[in-house]
Parts: sequence; structure tokens; C-alpha cells
Amino acid sequence: MALPPGQWCVYLVECADGTLYAGISNDLARRLQQHNDGSGARYTRSRRPVSLVYAEPAADRSHASRREYELKQLPRAHKLRLLAGWLAATSE
Repeated sequence: MALPPGQWCVYLVECADGTLYAGISNDLARRLQQHNDGSGARYTRSRRPVSLVYAEPAADRSHASRREYELKQLPRAHKLRLLAGWLAATSE
């Protein structure tokens, strides 16, 4: 997903073990590189490589943080439905 530089976003990555991790960033490419080189979140360090499966823009850091919290509260099944809907919408 291409975002303007400095645009805050909420993202989900799928780890090598199949788990999902939610985060926020204003430089998504850099953040994904950090996850994959081991300098990202502690959760993803032992679950590399990670791949981006979902991203949505946020108005600012505050909105991104709130949405990240909402995503982290969702059960895995709900996250997978969100991904399926997003993939269907982006492939049309």
C-alpha cells in the first residue's frame, strides 16, 4: 500500500508462524524492514519473516493508536474477516 510520506497508518502483518501483529507507523516501508531485520517489535523478532497483509490510513497518531487498540482487541476470526473484506475490495 502506498501512503504519502509522514501519513500515519495502522497495519497488520502476518508472522512466519501464522499469527497476526497490529502496529502503527508513519513510514510503513521502514517499519516493515525493522520487523524483518529484528529491530522491530519484540513479538515479531522470533516470528520472522513478516509480511504486510493489511494497512489503513489514519488522520494522525492519536487516531492510529486508537484503531490499533481496536484491532488488537478483535478475535483472530474477526481480523481474518476484516482481511477478506479488504482483499475483496482492493481486487475489484
